Amino acid sequence: MTTIVVFSHLRWDFVFQRPQHLLSRLAQHYPILFVEEPEYDDGAPFMQRSSPAPNVTVCRAHTPIHGAGFHDEQLRLLQPMVAQLAPPGEDVIAWFYTPMALPLLQALQPSLVVYDCMDELASFKNPPKQLLQRESALLNTADLVFAGGPSLYEAKKNRHPSVHCFPSSVDVVHFQQALDRERVHPQQADIPHPRLGFYGVLDERFDPELVGEVADAHPEWQIVLAGPVVKIDPERLPKRANIHYLGQQPYTALPDLLAGWDVCLMPFAINEATKFISPTKVLEYMAAQLPIVSTPIADVANPYGHVVAIASSAQEFIAACEAALAQTPEQRRHMVEAMLAVVAATSWDNTAKRMAELLESAPPRANAAADAGINAGTSAGTAGVAPAAGVVRVAMPGAAGAAAASGTAAAKAAPRRA
Repeated sequence: MTTIVVFSHLRWDFVFQRPQHLLSRLAQHYPILFVEEPEYDDGAPFMQRSSPAPNVTVCRAHTPIHGAGFHDEQLRLLQPMVAQLAPPGEDVIAWFYTPMALPLLQALQPSLVVYDCMDELASFKNPPKQLLQRESALLNTADLVFAGGPSLYEAKKNRHPSVHCFPSSVDVVHFQQALDRERVHPQQADIPHPRLGFYGVLDERFDPELVGEVADAHPEWQIVLAGPVVKIDPERLPKRANIHYLGQQPYTALPDLLAGWDVCLMPFAINEATKFISPTKVLEYMAAQLPIVSTPIADVANPYGHVVAIASSAQEFIAACEAALAQTPEQRRHMVEAMLAVVAATSWDNTAKRMAELLESAPPRANAAADAGINAGTSAGTAGVAPAAGVVRVAMPGAAGAAAASGTAAAKAAPRRA
């Protein structure tokens, strides 16, 4: 039996996105231990376990240390708890979403190390100071690297010999429930039409000024925004009578939201934080067969520009929304045909299957000797990778540089349902 031990900067019960999609499917073949960032507790350290999905166990350490995320000061307490996670003698695959957890690798002695790079975390607001160096160490240590979109693949492909592009995918059956336009989400039942909607995290990737301009241009349009507000001042969000904030929504409720929308919005800011994103929602919107208007995100414009209206300014964005609302039956038919062709070519089931095939076919671990050299970075103040065949030594600063360590509570470093 092989267990996958996952280290994540995102909470399992945060926005349902790439990690949950992939790991809930891989759990059909492997037990999944999903290790979240620790939570402050002034008592004795302990590991809380829960099972949110079949064969998935979420592990959240409680420690009396205030350092956020996988902070260096947490490591001495986390190491022994992580070492006890997998049953004795069982093979372990170590799976990383955050390089900040790399020093915990030494507690596992894994047969395989995977880095599923779903975001360029260093481009997000307030990244940990050690992040770039620790990612370099992870790239030197990993056996497989999965890139969450074409832009990330281009950024990583020359930094590791086995990088594979696995863009965001879609659960078509789930989102085609929105084709029943009679479905009602109670929070928007009394909001009139036309409804233009967005769901996702409202953070530094979201463009509040753009949304304000859209709302002002057409006061009769109702803008529905569903998602948690993270890392930005809520006062920055536009306040208008025709803008409605619904808060974070469960994954099960998203088709009900979509069923009541006339246009789907992707009002992303164009900045460092959005340079490499591959938004999951674009394919979900397509599965619901609704017109989509987006700012020029690279991983949206390049593969989907023939289906998604791309707008580079507020004026263009508003005009595209006007055109979407004014579609003729013939225009809508062509749009739906194009969307069906796109979503038919991908699924989370197929993505997870291809990943599992790579896990099974990976050669014996070449870097195992290096794992023992990954220091916890506590008393010595460093966390380096010991030299081994094909491994470059990368020193990582210790606790002194970790005051801004990876954000916790499900998203301070990089939430993403972009």
